[in-house]
Amino acid sequence: MKVGFIGLGIMGKPMAKNLLKAGHQVCVNDFKKEAVEELVAAGATAGATNAEAAKGVDVIITMVPNSPNVREALLGKNGAAEGADKDTVVIDMSSIDPVESKKIAAELKERTGMEMLDCPVSGGEPKAIDGTLSIMCGGKKEIFDKYTDLLKAMGGSVVYVGEIGSGNVAKLANQMVVAANIGICAEAMTFAKKMGTDPELVYQAIRGGLAGSTVMDAKVPMMLAGNYKPGFRIDLHIKDLNNALNASHAINMPVPMTAHMMEVMQELKNHDEGSCDHDDIIRYYERMTGVSIVKEK
Repeated sequence: MKVGFIGLGIMGKPMAKNLLKAGHQVCVNDFKKEAVEELVAAGATAGATNAEAAKGVDVIITMVPNSPNVREALLGKNGAAEGADKDTVVIDMSSIDPVESKKIAAELKERTGMEMLDCPVSGGEPKAIDGTLSIMCGGKKEIFDKYTDLLKAMGGSVVYVGEIGSGNVAKLANQMVVAANIGICAEAMTFAKKMGTDPELVYQAIRGGLAGSTVMDAKVPMMLAGNYKPGFRIDLHIKDLNNALNASHAINMPVPMTAHMMEVMQELKNHDEGSCDHDDIIRYYERMTGVSIVKEK
């Protein structure tokens, strides 16, 4: 299949590489030319603009930071809509406001006749690299069915959620759960250390029980190691939680736990830690308590 891929950041670059490994023809574009060159070296071709990346392809995939970036990539000057055929399908894999997903899809359909799926992902850089992302999809079911195999080249789990925008509803729900889960893991490990008990042994004791989770197994070892290298940056999680707050307030729903985690992450950003992994939440507790759980080497 011929794919135009726009956005080669931490997530997009390995995702595009996995499409190449699966045998698809991929034309890429990104403002980071070194990322484009890396993909070209892996077998992709390059478009000088988003419009050029969209020419002659079957499907356009966007993987960019937020709603305005998606709109610009698709509908802006030299956007994909200017270069694509009307039968080309857009799969937006960015994590954005579901209300904006619906608006962008409607404008794209009205202007060009093109259809769109919203298919955000979860799993961070490690799962993007090994092609086992969780992919949540919204849009017309028949279009989803046509491109399921393409999505499976990037994901270990590909689930249809409902109409356009539903993929991003699922992703925001995911980010709400992940933020709260990382937060309570950090709180519990700090509690253990302040009580005089080895937090690593506490982690080993509880990870096999009801408290255990994928988040715990991914993030607590990083906290213990003092490893804040981004698999998913605080800045991006703030963006997702902001979208979750906006969407929930639009339907008059209070989301107190999500709001609290937003404030925690804002504190991290204020300490110039926005580019750190979201396991950096442990340092919020370190500053509050004066206790560090990082193992001595």
